[in-house]
Amino acid sequence: MRKVLFVVLSVAALSMFAMPAYAQTTEPMRAVGANWVAITSGFAMALAVALAALGQSRVAAAACEGMARNPAARPGIQLALILGLAFIESLVLFTLVIIFVKVA
Repeated sequence: MRKVLFVVLSVAALSMFAMPAYAQTTEPMRAVGANWVAITSGFAMALAVALAALGQSRVAAAACEGMARNPAARPGIQLALILGLAFIESLVLFTLVIIFVKVA
């Protein structure tokens, strides 16, 4: 296990040295054609929001069903519900931040 971890971390460290070489260009940037980053980021955000809405609806349905089956467990279920909804929504916000970073 230690050898595998060492190899993975070594490859990760060596790949960081290659990044500046890929970042350099010899030609000036031309603004010709469609901005594919902006177009695909719109699709990525739509997909992230749609799947997050589906996940939130399933979480809320499961929490309602759990509270209906066992009303005494309401505080624990409600805490898990709010925490789960916050995590799902944070994934959408992370997608939005990544899109702003890539497009700008």
